[in-house]
Amino acid sequence: MKPSTKDFYQRVYEVVAKIPEGRVTSYGVIAGYLGVESGARMVGYALNNYDPEQLGYHIPAHRVLNRLGQLTGRAFFEDDSMRERLEQEGVEFTSEYTVNFNKHFWNPFDEL
Repeated sequence: MKPSTKDFYQRVYEVVAKIPEGRVTSYGVIAGYLGVESGARMVGYALNNYDPEQLGYHIPAHRVLNRLGQLTGRAFFEDDSMRERLEQEGVEFTSEYTVNFNKHFWNPFDEL
């Protein structure tokens, strides 16, 4: 992994670590906050490469969704554990795999 990629991944992990319980955000918003417009996939790649053993701490990757509030990251979680984790935090859903963004959206531009 190139140093610049590693640095970007680290910055993604630092932002994701700050998402409060019961709140969610999107890949694209994180990318924009980090100054990488159209970088949603890069954020997804970072989360896909996340290794808590190597990083030394856990991040709440289950709180990062697509721009529509859908659990597209669920492919990285066994069964429905992504949804289950969010429900345990009090996150409400408008459909089976779509979160109520109006109620639970966390915007790092406003909150960091």
